Amino acid sequence: MSEKLQSRFDTVLAIALILGMVLALYMALIEAPRERTMGDLQRIFYFHVAAAIAGMTAFAVNFFSCLMYLVRRKRWWDNLALSAAEIGVMFLSMVLVTGPIWAKPAWFVWWTWSPRLTLSLVLCLLYVAYILIRNYIEDPEKKALVSAVFGIVAFADTPLVWFSIRWWRDIHPSPMLETGGLAPSMRPAFFICMIVFQILLVFLLRRRFYLESVRSEMESLEREADAH
Repeated sequence: MSEKLQSRFDTVLAIALILGMVLALYMALIEAPRERTMGDLQRIFYFHVAAAIAGMTAFAVNFFSCLMYLVRRKRWWDNLALSAAEIGVMFLSMVLVTGPIWAKPAWFVWWTWSPRLTLSLVLCLLYVAYILIRNYIEDPEKKALVSAVFGIVAFADTPLVWFSIRWWRDIHPSPMLETGGLAPSMRPAFFICMIVFQILLVFLLRRRFYLESVRSEMESLEREADAH
């Protein structure tokens, strides 16, 4: 894709993101009906779940990029893996913040060490460790190799988080779409929020990848200059 086409794509993506965010806020906060039991508190659900799905999508991108780096050994894949990991941590941090805000009034506790919550916290910490590991390895090739292996191992926790509420019964709500807990009138808001968060993921991933590519190129030039 040429630079001109990339610029146009980024512009369209930014416009779609702004319009989508406005629509998502309207659907979640105004259009969606008030939940009978939890009232307006339930509206956190639309952003909480959408952020969780976006975070897991980012970790899936990281996993695929780590695999591709081991196969191709190209810096492009390492840059994408790092970008996806950082954005995934951001989304999962949103989940870990909005969850307790929702839990306190609903469960009367900020946190409980249920399988879903514990595995989500572990998942976030694993990718924080992935990012930290890169800061302690100076050699670019070794850094990329170690991170790729660690990223593949860390991703093993992602399906555990996804299936935890299906495998273990705990305080965390069961999948609402599968159990019929989400009313049909609430589904448009949920799907719109989910799509918008995916657009946000793509937008942030493209920007972060661009910055990481520039940084990598500058480091390469500095190493060449030092060698001479």
